[in-house]
Amino acid sequence: MKLTQLSDMVAIVEHGSLRAAARHLDVPQPALTRSVRALERELGVALFQREVKGMTLTALGHLFHRRASAIVNEVRRARDELGQSQGDADGTVVAGMSIMPHVGMLPRSLPVFRKRYPKIRLRVIEGLFPDLEEGLRSGSIDFYIGAAPRIAPAPGLSSELLFRNTRAVVCRKGHPLAKARRLKDLVSAQWATTSVDYNAEEDLQQLFEGQGLPVPQVVFQARSALSIMVGLAHSDLLALLPVQWGQFPLTKDALQVIPLQQRLPAPDIALIRRPDLPLTPAADFFCDVMRRQVA
Repeated sequence: MKLTQLSDMVAIVEHGSLRAAARHLDVPQPALTRSVRALERELGVALFQREVKGMTLTALGHLFHRRASAIVNEVRRARDELGQSQGDADGTVVAGMSIMPHVGMLPRSLPVFRKRYPKIRLRVIEGLFPDLEEGLRSGSIDFYIGAAPRIAPAPGLSSELLFRNTRAVVCRKGHPLAKARRLKDLVSAQWATTSVDYNAEEDLQQLFEGQGLPVPQVVFQARSALSIMVGLAHSDLLALLPVQWGQFPLTKDALQVIPLQQRLPAPDIALIRRPDLPLTPAADFFCDVMRRQVA
């Protein structure tokens, strides 16, 4: 079994087809086919199901891919670490983040990181812990910063509480309800929600019901920061978002926080990673720079 065979398999899974993987690896497609078939013969199992639309993993393929991905990613990390330790600032850092770090931590962290590691490729994946957990376990994602899951991660991942956060109600500049002070002043509004690891609409509903108010009407759901920005800036929708949105440079001229009197709790912000996989110098530096934004 060769490392190139494992890399070939992981590339096919990541890119969804032989053709796309061959293009990414810059190798002939027949060579990639031979590599996978040789690996399957050595293992004595079929790793892929060949379909018209591409290749999908078999049940045994899923099991093997988890191990293969961990090996490939750790070799990549080891090479990056050796190079960076000798002054070669090449390599890749992969960070997973929910919306809050995107708006509240990344704007100040990115310039610091780029100054220290100008040649490093920084890959940021927007998402929440349940969506990124598999990548953390396989080693394809170095660490996650964002909304903490309600249930602690299963063994194999460590979670570090960074801070306890709060929410704010956000609307467009000039919204008719921009001067509201109480939650009951917003009962007539329509709402947008973001996707989290639990039902955000249920969170909003419980907030209103806790004040003895009617259930709010949710008419817009978004899975990304960009979608929620557009939805709020170009409508009279309201959204319950991390309080850091009030200071986000890209939206401060388009969006504003409604200064309610009530304190609105939010999910804790946590750092989650595999404790058994040391971060490369560049990943460790970026992680530390993000931590500093907590203050």
